[in-house]
Amino acid sequence: MTCLSVNVNKIAVLRNSRGGDEPDVVRAARTCLDAGAHGITVHPRPDRRHIHAEDVLALAALTAERGVEFNIEGNPFAPPRPGYPGLVQLCARTRPAQATLVPDGDGQLTSDHGFDFARGERLRPLIAQLKALGCRVSLFVDAGSPDIGQASTLGADRVELYTGPYAEAHASGDAQAALELFADAARRARAAGLGVNAGHDLSQANLRDFLDAVPDVLEVSIGHALIGEALYEGLDATVRRYLALVA
Repeated sequence: MTCLSVNVNKIAVLRNSRGGDEPDVVRAARTCLDAGAHGITVHPRPDRRHIHAEDVLALAALTAERGVEFNIEGNPFAPPRPGYPGLVQLCARTRPAQATLVPDGDGQLTSDHGFDFARGERLRPLIAQLKALGCRVSLFVDAGSPDIGQASTLGADRVELYTGPYAEAHASGDAQAALELFADAARRARAAGLGVNAGHDLSQANLRDFLDAVPDVLEVSIGHALIGEALYEGLDATVRRYLALVA
């Protein structure tokens, strides 16, 4: 079975668009967990465009209370600034089960590429710091990267395959080549001793095809599509639909 971690960033986007506390990110996360989600993911950014550091603390308390996984994503090289203490500092305060390192810049609308392992050595001390905090460490990678196995030599436990290109190919009606690429990437990762996660633009429409073609995916992190679908079907019902797909 593949675990489902629900990314609640989009709940915070809606809240921040108006100010105040509604919709409540923690209440939404609690609803997802009540429906059976295996964990909660957040991706705090330095510009506080969605999840805030305060949300991270509150969600860490919720997931600890429920005994489920908390996954914090982010760029470990983004420097601290007012309202954002930095990824490693947030992990030190909350001790998430997993820290997913993503090479996104401040100006990016969303994460859209994996790490360039030609510059991977700078990740090594950060991975060591996070593992010393008790975090499992996953690196965001492109399926076509020839150096996926290097994530293991740097000390990472898992990789998260960036599935945006697969989702785009699936939507165009011709996903076979993309599925073969991702299946090969997963095999290479596992051969290097890495666990495999996946995320980005996965949805009810494309998730099952992906999991059927790419075996042994340990976890999918899904936010944008799931929250969008929940506007029509309700959050509880939508999470349950995803759980049926990953079972």
